[in-house]
Amino acid sequence: MTVSAPDEPAGFRAGLRGLTTRGRSFLAAGLTSLVCSYLLGQNALLRVGVLLAALPLSAAALLLRTRYQVAGGRRLTPHRAPAGQEARVHLRVDNVSRVPTGLLMLEDRVPYVLGPRPRFVLDRVEPRGFREVSYRVRSDLRGRYPLGPLQLRLSDPFGMCELTRSFNASDTLTVVPQVHPLPPVRLSGEWAGYGESLSRALALAGDDDTVPREYRHGDDLRRVHWKSTAKYGELMVRREEQPLRPRATVLLDTREIGHRGSGPASSFEWAVGCAASVGAHLLERGYQTRLLTDDGQQVPETSAFRSGSVTESIGLLLDSLAVVDHSTGSGLGRAEEVLRIGGEGLLVAILGGLDDEQVAGLGRLRRRAGAAIAFVLDTGSWAGLRTAPPPGGADPLERPVRLLREAGWTVLVARAGDAVADLWRQVDRQTGPAPAAGRNGASA
Repeated sequence: MTVSAPDEPAGFRAGLRGLTTRGRSFLAAGLTSLVCSYLLGQNALLRVGVLLAALPLSAAALLLRTRYQVAGGRRLTPHRAPAGQEARVHLRVDNVSRVPTGLLMLEDRVPYVLGPRPRFVLDRVEPRGFREVSYRVRSDLRGRYPLGPLQLRLSDPFGMCELTRSFNASDTLTVVPQVHPLPPVRLSGEWAGYGESLSRALALAGDDDTVPREYRHGDDLRRVHWKSTAKYGELMVRREEQPLRPRATVLLDTREIGHRGSGPASSFEWAVGCAASVGAHLLERGYQTRLLTDDGQQVPETSAFRSGSVTESIGLLLDSLAVVDHSTGSGLGRAEEVLRIGGEGLLVAILGGLDDEQVAGLGRLRRRAGAAIAFVLDTGSWAGLRTAPPPGGADPLERPVRLLREAGWTVLVARAGDAVADLWRQVDRQTGPAPAAGRNGASA
């Protein structure tokens, strides 16, 4: 919850700018009467003109001298709202002075995608009293949206003048992708008792796993592997013991040329929602999970073991997915470079349109992963609302899907309208003995 005090308007000019239509009309009528009294020599008009002009000016001066000591606060429930669902904003105004306030009008600034600006009229607030109001916001578009600052409007009893004072604090509402619960399935390549990769890794590396990995903040510099550092061009360290927790990478294809459709109904938004659901599911199963995009941007591994709770880990992942956007790249080369250094464990890729070069790169990535699952999006179904392969024609996904499966990937073809949970259930049916996949001997 944020609490702040309003800024004070400065100068009499601020009071004149705050005159309402009624106040300006009174002021104009008073000045007109003064001019007419001078030209016609009528003292009665002079008195009327002074009265009409003095009333709005006195109201402005009174408001400028008003020193309400109020504090405003805002509380969001929740701070992270799934796209398409409502969040509630609670506002509180405290009168911290010893005198009651007059009539107050509150207005909160919100982006137009969240709805209209909420306005509230508050009656007199007693000394040391408070008033609470709330409003709802909703967005179908994920992102980070600023709320505030809160504005407080003061008005005189005659409605001649209104002054706006802004509080100096604001909050941010994060609209995250919707997370759909996924059914538990058997994933080959899991560690810590899931699947076969633990015994395979021990057979390859022995009791002391010396395969190097990229340096992470906090690693002991005495474990730097200089030969690998020179080879890869970045700091590498030895693994001195076999990790006991499963690791996973969620690869999200954000290439603009690889997706179709626009807005919440686009293939890109479906892919982001799929990444959120899969990432949350893996974190709940105890995986140390990182998010990686096609341009090499990554969210560091998070797990309940490191952050303290599964909820925190999922929140960090969703915060990153809330602001992910299209990339201008044309391939997956940068992601391949990241995975080439540290790509062991489970790899789940959510992919847009693919060509032969990108399929070949994914085949190379498969050889470095303990298990690999690919959601291949039929982007044409989002562009033309096609829900099945064209009748009598060749399916454009047939070749990339076949090549990925031959490389050892478990491939799930996603079309517009498909549910992530239904596709995830197919992993059990497709998982089975796989051909050898390079030195890691990974299985699909």
